[in-house]
Amino acid sequence: MRRLVAQTRLHPADFILPLFIKETVEEPTPIASMPGVLQHTLSSARKAAAEAVADGVGGVMLYAVPAVKDARGSAGTDPDGILQRALAEVRAEVGDATVVMSDLCLDEFTDHGHCGVLRADGSVDNDATLERYAEMAVRQAEAGAHMLGTSGMMDGQVGFVRRALDAAGFQDTAILAYSAKYASAFYGPFRDAVESSLQGDRRTYQQDPANALESLREVRLDVEEGADMVMVKPALSYLDIVRQVADLVDVPVAAYQVSGEYAMVEAAAANGWLDRERTILETLTSVRRAGATSILTYWAAEVARAL
Repeated sequence: MRRLVAQTRLHPADFILPLFIKETVEEPTPIASMPGVLQHTLSSARKAAAEAVADGVGGVMLYAVPAVKDARGSAGTDPDGILQRALAEVRAEVGDATVVMSDLCLDEFTDHGHCGVLRADGSVDNDATLERYAEMAVRQAEAGAHMLGTSGMMDGQVGFVRRALDAAGFQDTAILAYSAKYASAFYGPFRDAVESSLQGDRRTYQQDPANALESLREVRLDVEEGADMVMVKPALSYLDIVRQVADLVDVPVAAYQVSGEYAMVEAAAANGWLDRERTILETLTSVRRAGATSILTYWAAEVARAL
C-alpha cells in the first residue's frame, strides 16, 4: 500500500555518475576518502561508462586529473589533454546510449587550484577566465561531450560558453549550469579525487551558505543566458534551495550529492552506525522530493542496479 501511494519514486535515469580519470595511473586507483570510488584509467573509464549504460544510468560526468598543471590550466584546452581523450574514449564506447557530460572548469588543471585565471594580486579574473572557458567548451564538444557542466561560478559564463559553442557549430551541445554552487565544507573528498592544489578558498565566487536570494538571482541569469539545465550543489544541506529553484524555473533542475555527503554515509555505515542501503535510498529520495529531476551521485550505478 505504501508503494501504491508513494509520491516520489526513483528511477535509474534520474542519476548521473561522476567518473574521475587520472592521466598517470596504469590501473584504477581507490580514493581513500571516498570508499568504493576510483581514479580511472582511460580503459577502466570506458568499462565503467558501459556498465552505467547497462544499469540504465541517465548520464556520466567526467573529471580529469592531468599529469601537469600550470597557472592557466593549459591541459584543459589541449586537444590531446586527458579530459578530451577521456571524452572521446567514453563517447566511442557508449555513443548516444547515455548523456556524456564533462566538467567545464579550470580547477583540476591549475597549479593554484582555483576555477579561473588569477590576477597579480591572487584574485580570480572573471572575464579572462571566460575566454578560457570558451576555448575549453569547444574542445570538449569536439571530443564528443553531449552536455557541458559549467561549474566555475564565473559571472556570465553560460552566455559566453553558449555563444562560443554556437559560433563553432555546436548548437546542439547542451549546458548544465552550476547556478547555485555554495562555498561548502562538503567538497573535501572531491579535492582528494582530483588532487586539487587549491590555495586559499573560493568564497569570492561561490555562494554564501547563509543566503538564498543571490542563488535564485544566479539561476535566473543562467536560464536567461541559455542554460538547458540548472544545478544546486551540494544537495542535502541545500534542499530548501533545490525546492525554491524548482519552483522558480521551467528547465530541469539537477542536484549534486557531493563527496562529503557520500563519505559521511559510507563512514557511518562502515562503523555500523547506519543501515547503509536504507540511508542511501532515503537521501536520494529526499533530493528528488525537494524537486530535483536529476541527481549526480557516486552511488548512481549501484542504486540503479538495486532499483
